[in-house]
Amino acid sequence: MPIDGTLEDTICAIATPLGEGGVGIVRISGPGATDISSKIVRLHINRALDTLPTHTLHLADIISTPRHDSDGDSQSSMSHERIIDEGLVVYMKGPHSFTAEDVVELHCHGSMTILRRVCESCVAAGARLAQPGEFTKRAFLNGRLDLSQAEAVLDTIKAKSEFALTVAQRQLRGELGCYVGELRTTILSLQARVEAGIDFSDEDISFVTRAELKAGLQNVGRQIQKMLDTAKTGRALRDGVRVVLAGLPNVGKSSLLNSLIHDNRAIVTDIPGTTRDVIEESVIWNGLPVTLVDTAGLRDTTDVVEREGIKRSKDAQAQGDLILYVLDAVEVEQATTLELPFRLPGRKDLFVLNKIDVLTPPTIRTLSHELERRIGQTILPISTKTGAGLDELKAAIASCFVTGSFESTEGVVITNVRHRVALEQAFIAITETLSSLERGAQAELLSVDLQEAADDLGEIIGSITSDDVLERIFSDFCIGK
Repeated sequence: MPIDGTLEDTICAIATPLGEGGVGIVRISGPGATDISSKIVRLHINRALDTLPTHTLHLADIISTPRHDSDGDSQSSMSHERIIDEGLVVYMKGPHSFTAEDVVELHCHGSMTILRRVCESCVAAGARLAQPGEFTKRAFLNGRLDLSQAEAVLDTIKAKSEFALTVAQRQLRGELGCYVGELRTTILSLQARVEAGIDFSDEDISFVTRAELKAGLQNVGRQIQKMLDTAKTGRALRDGVRVVLAGLPNVGKSSLLNSLIHDNRAIVTDIPGTTRDVIEESVIWNGLPVTLVDTAGLRDTTDVVEREGIKRSKDAQAQGDLILYVLDAVEVEQATTLELPFRLPGRKDLFVLNKIDVLTPPTIRTLSHELERRIGQTILPISTKTGAGLDELKAAIASCFVTGSFESTEGVVITNVRHRVALEQAFIAITETLSSLERGAQAELLSVDLQEAADDLGEIIGSITSDDVLERIFSDFCIGK
């Protein structure tokens, strides 16, 4: 979605969420921010807005029509003014503002009627309504933020867990951009030395030996790989995962959902086929946001409603990050064959043996070993009635997405798919450069590969970024940010 206009425009928008609240904020940014605000704001201290100390709050009336007086006399246009609200006004002089432009914020009561009328007055006074993410985009274009920091603004707003918030705020402070920028500078420095050797090739001067170039590139490659190693866990901890509870009817899927969320969310009865629709609940386990999806029992049926529920179960399994197959321990012990209906090939599974409270420990161990042999995967014995094995189950689910003792405070964490793809491309370019170096390729070819690696890293911080990428990134933002 293109953002119309230029940086010469002055933009405005409601900067607080829709709905009622104690306070609502209208933000104005651009070269005309103070002139436009002066037309709709009457300060109680009877001073011009642009004469106030920057970053200070002042009580004011916000009026619905532009002021027509030219001499600054607040009384000359009283008959034309209609007060919308009494609020606070803060003027933030550029470049010391979020957008690095002159910014004025109007802090009103949080009525959507008031806020819309204030925006209408801003537009009537010469502003235009901002597009989604336009304030943050201006911060990027004006050099206030690099592109990874701009994306971290949205990550901060949407953070689902303490981990996601910590990583987003670290990225917002520029840790990722600084780290990637240093790697890019290293690559460009190596490229410059390679190209210098080309320029002075007739004079037999070497600005970088092949051994030095190889060592430098290997070090950069190791740093990129280290970041890529965090991508899987970082993505899961940032966006969360979907865990689908699947299995035959009446094996305890709904009871397991209720036990894991500590609430009676799903209906539990002894009648098979009780669950007819998909039920979702979200929890956070040790920083990992998990959406648990309870589904209808999988079986052949002529019931039209239940068949629709089973169809939705299959759809949920296809969309899940992890499938939790629930088995009834009593039925498995008595069955001569093991039935795993609609198991999806090539997907990540966990197998849960429920209702172990009715079996003896030796029987549970024997049954688990037999199932592991037949299925080829670890069996997790649990009881939703007593709670046995539930902590181990949570740990097993988390281990499918979080590797090792992951700490959000250690090093740079990659949580963004765009960043991961750019790093992968940079790593490929580094690898190709090393291969070319081993083959004794000419310096001109090495320089091309080095430039490609530098450009790939530049896409992360915005040094090399197309307009299409920018529009895609900022269109995900809300209006007002």
